Amino acid sequence: MMRMTETVKQLLIINIIFYIGSNYVGDVAYQLFSLYYPENPSFRYWQPLTSMFMHAKIPNFMHILFNMFALYSFGSALEHYWGSKKFLFFYISCGIGASLLYMGMNYYTFHQGVNLLVENGQDQAYVLKTLAEGKYDTNWENIIPLSDFSNMMSSYLVPAVGASGAIYGLLTAFAFMFPNAELGIMFIPIPIKAKYFVPGLLAVDLFLGFKGSSIFGSGGTGVAHFAHVGGALTGFIMMWYWKRNSFNKNRWD
Repeated sequence: MMRMTETVKQLLIINIIFYIGSNYVGDVAYQLFSLYYPENPSFRYWQPLTSMFMHAKIPNFMHILFNMFALYSFGSALEHYWGSKKFLFFYISCGIGASLLYMGMNYYTFHQGVNLLVENGQDQAYVLKTLAEGKYDTNWENIIPLSDFSNMMSSYLVPAVGASGAIYGLLTAFAFMFPNAELGIMFIPIPIKAKYFVPGLLAVDLFLGFKGSSIFGSGGTGVAHFAHVGGALTGFIMMWYWKRNSFNKNRWD
């Protein structure tokens, strides 16, 4: 396996420090550093950045383990070819791009639900004020379809955490640079080339993101699918731009 590169090592350490510290401090840390919906009173301007260093609470260890393993596996290969400065710029950009698309989709989903309430006689100011107080009117469940109500409330109340958006950017860059590299994945007995694996993974995320449910059952997935797509899209745009301008041939350090 490839030797772990220096920036990847530092990112791993930062993620572990955030993970241990946030679990030690508890809800206060998660409220400060997770990514909340922009109209939620808990939103802070630094959350699009800090949320990419936060992960699901103990005892959910798999969230951070999968992300950090992917960071090591794909990040080390990319940093080896790019150098530390270019790699770090790419990684942070993909993480922020993931947050922006995620917030944009949440804004659309939330206001779609609010508009349905307004169309059925509810006052928008009252709806926003009630939600800002951490409450909701039980009559809303009878006014709009349950799925729309659930999506609206989830968009407003549930914060996002995790490095997955930035990781998807790394996956996209890896497939861009090494399209014929064969990747192994659990539950599939044969390796799959990166140029097929990554688009297939994104197709699943898009499907589940729009469907709003999991392949393992009904209801929400608990996964920020559009953050994944946002990270991958940001990564693709940057790779396309760099290749077009031959920027990928130059190291920054």
